[in-house]
Amino acid sequence: MSHPTAEKTLVPIYDTMNRIPGGLMLVPLVLGSIIGTFAMPALDIGSFTTALFRDSALALIALLIFATGTHVTLRTSGPVLAHSAVILVTKSIIPASLVVGLGLLVGIDGVAGVSILALLVAVDNSNGGLWLAFTGRYGDKRDRGAYMASALNDGPFFSMLFLGASGLAAIPGLLLLGAVIPFLLGMLVGNLDPKWREVMRPTPTIVIPFFAFALGTGIDLGAVVAGGASGLLVGAIVAPVTGLFVYLGYKIVLRRGAKSGLGFAAGTTAGNAIATPAIVAAADPAFEPYVATATAQVAASALITAILAPVIAAWVLKREGGLTVVDEDGVELVGEAKA
Repeated sequence: MSHPTAEKTLVPIYDTMNRIPGGLMLVPLVLGSIIGTFAMPALDIGSFTTALFRDSALALIALLIFATGTHVTLRTSGPVLAHSAVILVTKSIIPASLVVGLGLLVGIDGVAGVSILALLVAVDNSNGGLWLAFTGRYGDKRDRGAYMASALNDGPFFSMLFLGASGLAAIPGLLLLGAVIPFLLGMLVGNLDPKWREVMRPTPTIVIPFFAFALGTGIDLGAVVAGGASGLLVGAIVAPVTGLFVYLGYKIVLRRGAKSGLGFAAGTTAGNAIATPAIVAAADPAFEPYVATATAQVAASALITAILAPVIAAWVLKREGGLTVVDEDGVELVGEAKA
């Protein structure tokens, strides 16, 4: 009796991506930014091609958020909220407070060609998609559920709050409600019928490469280049410095031990933040002269931190013995390849 043999892999695309820290997110993101910058008409032909490769990011991230919610039970919701709070304080509130303090000392012109507007917008939010992708491999349901911090800090709310211009606060509030509903529905479904947890278990591996590519198409490499050395400086500050704050929160407050390095994966700038300088200037015209440069610098930071944050996080995890693939309950998956 013959036995089926494994089909030979001609090009190990998946395994190669997995060897790169955050590779399932990072590689498609960079490819998407290249296509979006130089060949966007290829994605504008309509139908399923446009729907999947250009317009799918929000829908697929929402699906991943729903899937994450199904794995959060009433028994584990407390730890999830604790992790979310620690990330929100260490990634948004503390860095934003420091930037505002710097602004009070030097003025809104900032330092080294980086305005206070650009620096604040770059540090007070995080890339929730990358966080989900990285913690989906090395973290457990507490880490993945803590994406809620990204739902809170995504958009202009914290920038407006810390700059003292709160005229648009109602808009982020509505966006926040829309961001958490899929997670809450996932929790409800997962608690009512645990079978849904098994149904949704493969979701991260399936959707992350596709929404990462779609997100990448919205990052114009021309804007990244326009950000120049100052944009590189912003990204170089955001990734290690804000990541360090979250790392310390994981190690000291949450006591996550070898897994504390996950905190560095939060040291990112969200792609949505690219639009925030213009929103801030609409509320306070004093910032209008800084919008063009700040937008380019934030765009550069979004791309650079998406590269640096998972690399730093993986290095720290490996150094502290936490670079292991785990399931939703934190149990190491034996036989899974390490990055």
